[in-house]
Amino acid sequence: MKKDIIFHPVKGIQVAIVKNTTELNQEDWSVIVINRNDQPVTNVFVTSKGYSNSESGDNSDQKTSTLRHFFAEIGAGEHMVVEPIIPDVFHLNNEFWVSYFIGKQIYDKKFIFVPDSIVEANLLHIDPPGLPGVLHD
Repeated sequence: MKKDIIFHPVKGIQVAIVKNTTELNQEDWSVIVINRNDQPVTNVFVTSKGYSNSESGDNSDQKTSTLRHFFAEIGAGEHMVVEPIIPDVFHLNNEFWVSYFIGKQIYDKKFIFVPDSIVEANLLHIDPPGLPGVLHD
């Protein structure tokens, strides 16, 4: 039963949206998961979706498809590209729910990039992968 599972606080896992410049000098954005722990994380499951919460009451809510990704392992100090992301959805809440194991212990956390938080003014250098991006702890 879910009530019998002990969820410890998530430490050492971050989600970032990073910007890369292609050979054709075009912006290419990606969502990454970074493992800053000193041990690998395994059975990593990431669910992503975008949505708006319209307060105008005019039924103009927007939402994207829900995508699911699985990674057998992300090594200590490494990162994994989850999916590409396009600037057309930066005005939405972009939610990434990450579940993973360290040993036999499960960890679970929801990371939400609020609307318009993915802007040039919020970019910082992120290592790894050595790219500018917006980081969520």
